[in-house]
Formats: sequence, C-alpha cells, structure tokens
Amino acid sequence: MRAAVEAALAEDLLPLGDLTSVLIPQEATATATLASRSDGVFAGRACVAETVRQVDADVSIRWAADDGDTVAPGTKVAAIAGPLRSILTAERTALNFAGHLSGIATLTRQFVDAAAGEAIVWDTRKTTPGLRSLEKAAVRAGGGASHRGNLSDWVMLKDNHLTELGIADAVARAREAWPGRTIHVECDTAEQVREAATAGADAILLDNMTPQEATAGVAVARDLLGSRRCLIEASGGVNLDTVAAYAACGVDAVSVGALTNSAPVLDLGLDIHREGAA
Repeated sequence: MRAAVEAALAEDLLPLGDLTSVLIPQEATATATLASRSDGVFAGRACVAETVRQVDADVSIRWAADDGDTVAPGTKVAAIAGPLRSILTAERTALNFAGHLSGIATLTRQFVDAAAGEAIVWDTRKTTPGLRSLEKAAVRAGGGASHRGNLSDWVMLKDNHLTELGIADAVARAREAWPGRTIHVECDTAEQVREAATAGADAILLDNMTPQEATAGVAVARDLLGSRRCLIEASGGVNLDTVAAYAACGVDAVSVGALTNSAPVLDLGLDIHREGAA
C-alpha cells in the first residue's frame, strides 16, 4: 500500500511538484470534508491516510466511516485539516484510491447480496497490476472473499495447462512436487469433473457452465467424493443477473473477475472549507 501510494504521488508530482498549489500562501490552513456523492460501500481508508501522510504529516484526518461501511449521497467519510497547499496536493490521489476501491467494494456487496448466502463470492487475479492486494482488500470490505493472491499460493490447473498434461497426471505431479499445497482443477465438462474428483483434486472449478450444467457437475463430484471434502467453484458467465442461479447450484463459491476489472468508481468528493470546522 505504501509503495502504491508513493508511485501514485510520484506520477502526480515529478519533476517539479504541485505548480498550482504552491501559489497559495504557505501559512494558509483549511478544513475539508471527504464525503460520498452516491450510494455504495466505502473502502480505501488506509490509502487515503497514507496519501495524506506522505504529502504532509501535519495534515490530520478525523474518520467518520471505515472500510465496509455503507454510504449514501452526503455521507461524511472524514474531516481533514491542515495546510491548504498540502490538502490540495493530496486531494486527487486520495480520491482516486478511495473512489476505485470503494467502487470494487460496492459492486462486491451487490454480488454478495444477490448470492443471498448460498455461496461465497470470490475475486480473481484479474486485477490492476500493482494494486492487487488493495483491490482484494476492497473485495473483502464489500463482503466477498479472496481467491488465491498469486501464482505461488496454490496449484491451479487451467485449460491451457491441461493441453500438455492430463488431469490425473497433472494432479499426481502437483501432489509430488507440492505436497502441502491446494490442488485446484478447472473443468469444462462433467467428464473432467469426474477425472478431477477421482484424481484427488482439493478444489474443482466448473468453468463456463450453465447453472444447469453446474448443478450436474456438483452432483457428479459429490457422488464420487463421498465423505471427502472438495471445494467446488463456479466461474464464467457469473454476473448480477445469474449469480443467484449459480450460487444455488450447490457450489461453495462463485468467482467474478468483474469485481476488480470492471467495477465503476464510487463518486466521492472533497469539499474545502477555508475557515471553520468541517
């Protein structure tokens, strides 16, 4: 998070700094209100605080909302006070982080509500390069959960891996190479589900199946697995119109790339008060 904020500020300030705000008298101070201008879920509090800290440690923040809190138009998120130059310099970077991450949290909450507790809503690795941990935290703020963070978290055998390796062979190789790691197999058909369950996969991904096909895939897996626990995930074709149907298929989780790669920004604004309290 600190590195991401540092990079964002460098993008905004190099090589000469904030040429506009430096015109304001150095002794000028102000208060400001960070508030929502639309309905949603707030996220990104740590990024806002870190942006302000890196710009000027003399700027203070008094928080009125935390990550995961529901906001509406006019909801006060924070009061900011300190040197006016510094507040203006930090403004856009702080709003960029908060708006983006709150948008992810807001969309996630919509999916979680639509799934109605029938399945966990998972994020994916379809994230903005360099911002994955922040975006996944925003998913959790929205009530979702995080899929693997990167390629070293666990073994995930997808269709392109399986063009070279058969499912049984791939699972056996993974178990030998990484005995302490989860082995997750992507399946496009009921036959592949059968192969993965028989091979001893720890998790099965039902990929691009219809809800009806996913229901059948769950039945195949559960029948073969018996009492052995195996996480079953549905992915592909999951949107706000279909997530309830997929969640009701008997899967443990539905994964949605759109949470992090397509979430609209939540409209947040910073209003400056030249004198007085925010």
